[in-house]
Amino acid sequence: MRRLSLALFGLVALANAACSTEKAPATAKPTPAPALAAPSTADSPAVRSTGVWQPAPGLIQTPIWPGSPPDGTFKPQGPESLLTFKEPPEYGGKSQAVLDIATPTLTVIPPKGRNTGTAVIVFPGGGFQMVFIDLEGTEICNWLVERGITCIVSKYRAPGGNDYWDKDLKRQITPGIPRALQDAQRTIRLVRSKAKELNIDPNKIGVMGFSAGGYLVAQTSNILKPTYKPVDAIDQISSRPDFAVALYPGHICRNEGTTFDPSLPIAKNAPPTFIAQAWDDPVDPICNSLMYASALDKAGASVEMHLFAKGGHAFGLRKKDQPVGEWPLLVERWMKAIGVL
Repeated sequence: MRRLSLALFGLVALANAACSTEKAPATAKPTPAPALAAPSTADSPAVRSTGVWQPAPGLIQTPIWPGSPPDGTFKPQGPESLLTFKEPPEYGGKSQAVLDIATPTLTVIPPKGRNTGTAVIVFPGGGFQMVFIDLEGTEICNWLVERGITCIVSKYRAPGGNDYWDKDLKRQITPGIPRALQDAQRTIRLVRSKAKELNIDPNKIGVMGFSAGGYLVAQTSNILKPTYKPVDAIDQISSRPDFAVALYPGHICRNEGTTFDPSLPIAKNAPPTFIAQAWDDPVDPICNSLMYASALDKAGASVEMHLFAKGGHAFGLRKKDQPVGEWPLLVERWMKAIGVL
């Protein structure tokens, strides 16, 4: 799976010449960031309301920290709130994005039918300004649990959990503390600590992320040193995922697609990784996937990448009749090939 080097070097060079990026360090000339991608089928404006997101009846949302999260929030913020989008009936009639998250949580959704012992932690996207909890969270889990996989939805701290575009200052902001990464590392450790309780194999815990969540996939795959002071015995457990899936990842290529994120080291023991993205993505340019796949391959890690001509951004499971809609089947085959399914 890793003999990608020659082809990737050519593709990366092509992408560097062609693509722009949503990311720019404060010292570089800022590149205006595209608007956050709302669910692709939402025709009416989103409605904002104050309240804590709640999972489906019967599911339990659990805080990941035993007390207050380390380092609090990026800046003072209001109570948790929701953006609700009107959706077609086949998608439940609505979908939601969560804003002003100060208490990060996880929600476990058990497998249906046969339990494979495999678990996947899903990191939704949202530009580290919000978390698209349905489109890139619970909807993904509904697909995974049908395949006997335990799914965990991560609701990590936002806004400012990681670097993001400030529309008022018109530049990229990189917080000194990566709170979303802290939450992601803690979630992996917590799930692994509960392997027996959840009836999962502690060596078959993967991560799957979309857009900004794809960046958390890259970070947790390569940054294994804790980004916070341990709070209990759980923090002695490894936060390295056993496999990783990044869908249309962002925040990796910088400076108009010419620079790889200098804060993202690539580990030789990075887990087997699956990457998929559309060439016409208007939010996170294709250089994110190309550069990350090339870096993993150069380090000797196993990487499989699929690029689609059309699909845009935030397609999730919404484009089943298009070629990009085949990515779930490709992921399932890949998981079987690497022995986790």
